[in-house]
Amino acid sequence: MDMFELFLIAVGLSMDAFAVSICKGLAMRRADPKSMGLVGLWFGGFQALMPVLGYLVGVQFREAITAVDHWIAFGLLAVIGGNMLREALSGEEECEDDSLAPGAMVLLALATSIDALAVGVGFAFLDVNITAAAGFIGAVTFTLSAVGVKVGSVFGAKYKARAEIAGGAILILMGTKILLEHLGVINF
Repeated sequence: MDMFELFLIAVGLSMDAFAVSICKGLAMRRADPKSMGLVGLWFGGFQALMPVLGYLVGVQFREAITAVDHWIAFGLLAVIGGNMLREALSGEEECEDDSLAPGAMVLLALATSIDALAVGVGFAFLDVNITAAAGFIGAVTFTLSAVGVKVGSVFGAKYKARAEIAGGAILILMGTKILLEHLGVINF
């Protein structure tokens, strides 16, 4: 997996956190650097941790399912991306309150990073340096989450659904690319 592919996966994974960050910013009405950084740390930290946990689980089963690993990676990314698209197109608004208390933030960070856990399982079957990948995913999520708080406070919920649609489409396309490469249909 090259750096551009990892970047696309990181952006795709961070779209849920970005969308929730927009809602946080919308509830705050005024985003200060401390709030932006705190939201970024919560979401970025969990997005960095979860792929590592998923990878550790996936490595345990790598030997047994090497013959179908490309299908697993494709399936996980397609399901995650499809769920993001479904949520974005449902039209339901789920803006949270402006609380940055640990109890509220840990639940949101966990909820927005479950996808990263599944991607980590998929990474166990690919040629990925999990430490670098997880750090990169965390950094991208930190940045987009901090920006999301500001976007929410300035522009409102206008971009929330678009962010989820983009994230879902990216993950589905990356899963399809992995599958097609392994089947020899394409070679990038």
